[in-house]
Amino acid sequence: MQELNPKDRRITDEFVSQTGRTLLNLREMLLRGDFRPGERISELPLVARLGVSRTPIRLALDRLAHEGLLEVAPSGGFVVREFTRSDMWDAIEVRGVLEGTAARLAAERLQDEKELTILRTIQSQMDAIQHPTIDTFARYIDLNESFHSALLDLAKSPMLRRALEKVMSLPFAAPSALVFARAKLPRAAEMFTIAQAHHHSLIEALANRQGARAENLAREHALLSRRNLEMVMADETLLSSIPGAPLLKLSGEE
Repeated sequence: MQELNPKDRRITDEFVSQTGRTLLNLREMLLRGDFRPGERISELPLVARLGVSRTPIRLALDRLAHEGLLEVAPSGGFVVREFTRSDMWDAIEVRGVLEGTAARLAAERLQDEKELTILRTIQSQMDAIQHPTIDTFARYIDLNESFHSALLDLAKSPMLRRALEKVMSLPFAAPSALVFARAKLPRAAEMFTIAQAHHHSLIEALANRQGARAENLAREHALLSRRNLEMVMADETLLSSIPGAPLLKLSGEE
């Protein structure tokens, strides 16, 4: 393949960067509630609103449809997806199954205990935070996401990574989706303690090459999100603080 000249490479890099920013902006707009569930998304208004051409917008919309935040309309184009209670539970359940598989594979494929150094380092830094405060939330969330990403790395499965990334792009399914709201719950300290204990037990199971135990722990850990969400949903103020809450349909459906 012929290598791009510097000018063409710069143009390509700028286009990729523009597409990435457009994707992030549109995803944030959807989770914030700038568009109503069922609303049709048109490219031209977004061109003016975001100040980019139609091509990166079209690519971003395609990606968001692939992630599940948008649906393809029968007549063409895209509409904003609405999420039911069942959608939320299923997303968390699928994440638990996939992360459980990742933990089992990590235990089975571990070749040297030194591979666990990154998990232990991250967990040590999370332990130092103890219970997150308004000043340490961002750091805690970054570390939590790094822990889950490092665990997935140890599974050594690109296919599993792609599947998990798709599920965790949905509202409420990602490991840190409820961290902020969870901190305001009456049993916040207990929930944080349980989550940290799960992490420590996972590392121990991996070190001992206990695949089945690691899988069960990862699935149980993911189900903490459901317990947290059930409590958050009982408080309308807390629910409104969660990204993606405007896309929920909660009334008349269990």
